[in-house]
Amino acid sequence: MQKNRIFCRQEFYFATAFSYIEQVESMKKKRMELLAPAGSMESLKAAIHAGADAVYMGGSCFGARAYADNPEGDRLLTAIEDAHLHGVKLYLTVNTLLKELELEKELYQYLLPCYEHGLDAVIVQDLGVLTAIRRWFPDLAIHASTQMTLCGAGGAMFLKREGIDRIVLARELSLAEIAAIHRRTGLEIECFVHGALCYCYSGQCLFSSILGGRSGNRGRCAQPCRLAYEVFADGKKISRKSERTLLSPKDICALELLPKIAEAGVYSLKIEGRMKRPEYTAGVVRIYRKYLDQYLKYGAEGYRVSKEDQKELLLLFNRDGFSRGYYEQHNGRDMMALHETPAAPAEKRAYEERIAYLRKEYVETDRKIPVEGRLYAKAGQPMELCLRTEAGESLTVYGACPQIPKNHPMEEEKFRKQLEKTGHTPFRWTRLKIYMEGELFVPVQALNDLRRETLERLRAQLLSRDRRTAPKSDQGKEELSAADIGGGTVLHVSVENKEQLQAVLAMGQILKRQKEMPLTAIYVEAEGSAEELSDTVLQIHKQGLRAYVLLPPVFRLKTNGRYYKEKERWRTLEAEGYVIRNLEEYEFLREIGWTGEYFLDHSVYTWNRRSCDFWRKKGIRMQTCPLELNEREQKELAAGDRILIIYGRYPMMVTAGCLHKTLRQCRQQQETWTLKDRYQKQFPVVNHCQDCYNVIYNSQPVYLLDQWEELRRLGVGAFRISFTTEKKEETEQILQAFLERKKPEKDFTRGHFKRGVE
Repeated sequence: MQKNRIFCRQEFYFATAFSYIEQVESMKKKRMELLAPAGSMESLKAAIHAGADAVYMGGSCFGARAYADNPEGDRLLTAIEDAHLHGVKLYLTVNTLLKELELEKELYQYLLPCYEHGLDAVIVQDLGVLTAIRRWFPDLAIHASTQMTLCGAGGAMFLKREGIDRIVLARELSLAEIAAIHRRTGLEIECFVHGALCYCYSGQCLFSSILGGRSGNRGRCAQPCRLAYEVFADGKKISRKSERTLLSPKDICALELLPKIAEAGVYSLKIEGRMKRPEYTAGVVRIYRKYLDQYLKYGAEGYRVSKEDQKELLLLFNRDGFSRGYYEQHNGRDMMALHETPAAPAEKRAYEERIAYLRKEYVETDRKIPVEGRLYAKAGQPMELCLRTEAGESLTVYGACPQIPKNHPMEEEKFRKQLEKTGHTPFRWTRLKIYMEGELFVPVQALNDLRRETLERLRAQLLSRDRRTAPKSDQGKEELSAADIGGGTVLHVSVENKEQLQAVLAMGQILKRQKEMPLTAIYVEAEGSAEELSDTVLQIHKQGLRAYVLLPPVFRLKTNGRYYKEKERWRTLEAEGYVIRNLEEYEFLREIGWTGEYFLDHSVYTWNRRSCDFWRKKGIRMQTCPLELNEREQKELAAGDRILIIYGRYPMMVTAGCLHKTLRQCRQQQETWTLKDRYQKQFPVVNHCQDCYNVIYNSQPVYLLDQWEELRRLGVGAFRISFTTEKKEETEQILQAFLERKKPEKDFTRGHFKRGVE
């Protein structure tokens, strides 16, 4: 029996390995995709002319680059047509979080004409948007944005079941993690290979939003990560004067890694840069086109990158040079743009010369679609003009009847001169054969009319392949579920360490006995030994309170492996439920057979009724309200399964980058450092060594404990006090302030409760 088991394992291993090799070879045959940014119509043209297979572009609404020169209305439809005429796909970015009114009153009408014009896919972040598009346009491809913070196969499988066609993975993943996702899911994978990197996991950044009201989740990031900061430990400055832009990663250039990226299972190679000029797009796309073609033709063995092309990429744009991103390393000092040296005069001249060349070659010069044709003309019969494209599309159009000339017959050159005037059409002749029987005369206008009609009909024929008729929609008539508001609001408290927990438990009975908003539950962090966590849950239960376990902010391959290794522990833990912070954790709990309660933390966004409804149908017991909605917007979504945080330092960033590694002071132990900006605001930074990530908290806590009348009117099911960096004494003071509904004595913020975001 044991021998048979070993044989079966080996058989399974080889079958899996063979299947994976087949998938990679199949992907090559399918022709990997080079995906270019198009922040404007000029950039679209540059990308097409430089050899992109597809472009991603925002329209007037709902895109993660709100400040790009995005086309509006008919210009967006023209962009779709221009791309399709050249055999290039266009993906529309709808990758922001949508408010209720936007989703229900604006999105359908915005997408409808794009869908009818043959839009190839939409890129989405919001699960409410995902469900709406699935319902309205069932055959429209949907790509999961990198804003979804997809870090593992669990999240990918979750989205595959929801109808996602492609996943754009978090930029922080390694080649091994990407390969693992590809092996398990078989989904199309898109990854960034060139351009800017965010310091925070995309979709989890509140820095710009909280500091200036410009939300990255709404496409309006002000990039505070590119500014100067200082780092302090125990009040002592530990960063050098030369180390200023501590949160600013170098741009990624993964050109040399292209074969490894392909063999990890990546189908679409994505270039970042919708905010950059069209010449940049042209230059980068041109070089990546060259090397992708080289790889597809010769494989990894024949793949060589020239120093000249690497220098050109550096010339076009870089931040203190390039890094290879996270494909082969988790983080490190060499990935950061700590010393942004101004360009030398010679570099500036070389840059301007290269930009001028790229503009002339790819932006100002039209690259038209080659066609060949044949004209047959005979007196008394309609002229016959046949056209054919390189792709095999053909058509025949009939024109006026030639006449027998009274005086001088028309020469062939006269026919050719009129027919070859393609003007502003997207076509150019490669060959035109003219067959004339006998001496003929045709009015110039008749030749012009035949040419115009033929080229216009060819254009229409090429575009008709992608046109669709929208399915009949019941948009606006759907009934969405809503949880009952229930019989009153309770209090939940979350803690991150033992010191905070003991302070809460010491006041537990007083908080429980509150007539309004009694304490019913405590959330604790999952990290730590099994014995410690079980003991913590027991202490909470002894107080007659419910215990919920907060899972990590990110759940990558290493974390996933550690949790699966102890899956029986997590399945049988005697807590009432888990608080999940990403899609991977929902899938993990589902797979191990967890039968308790599921809560959503604020990082799993529910900005509209559709996203709330989506999670209710998945069995989620309670949902934490998003941190960027204001009082009115929170009230629109209020229900008995909604939790509003009324005190706590918001996590501004969750980062794979680590300040300890950047400053070469990694001691493999958790500490709280301080990040100070140019206004002397101090942001606590906590490093988590087990999975190597940092959490940067806001300089001030959100404080709504004195806003009792406003809170009471919201109609949510629970309020939450969230302790993060507080010591025992401060924890006690905050709880006492809650009991007394006191105004704060220290610096605080109302967060977005009053202002919200655009």
